[in-house]
Amino acid sequence: MLHLKKIHHIAIICSDYEKSKHFYTQVLDLEIVQEIYREERQSYKLDLALNGNYVVELFSFPNPPKRLSQPEACGLRHLAFEVDAIETTRTLLLSRNIASEEIRTDEYTNKRFFFISDPDNLPIEFYQS
Repeated sequence: MLHLKKIHHIAIICSDYEKSKHFYTQVLDLEIVQEIYREERQSYKLDLALNGNYVVELFSFPNPPKRLSQPEACGLRHLAFEVDAIETTRTLLLSRNIASEEIRTDEYTNKRFFFISDPDNLPIEFYQS
């Protein structure tokens, strides 16, 4: 049997590094662990943490292809964050000029959730704990 311990991180390739760096650090308040520029790849790698836990690698590459559909493209469908106060989270994001869907209720769990998009239209979900 395979003994996985936890998800270590999620890697995201962005089209505009500075815009995405701002979004993930200033809008979502993720903490910068380490930022590296790899000259040979013309690529940044930004390691980000949530509450001290390493969770996201943000990459930049020259001319990455665009996502083909939203959100049902093959590959990562969305990134989800668990929150305690769903209304407060949505209000804070709206105050930071981030467009948000209305809060919905999951018909199977009765938990509330909503989606926003990052600068590259990657769907990001906030799910009530």
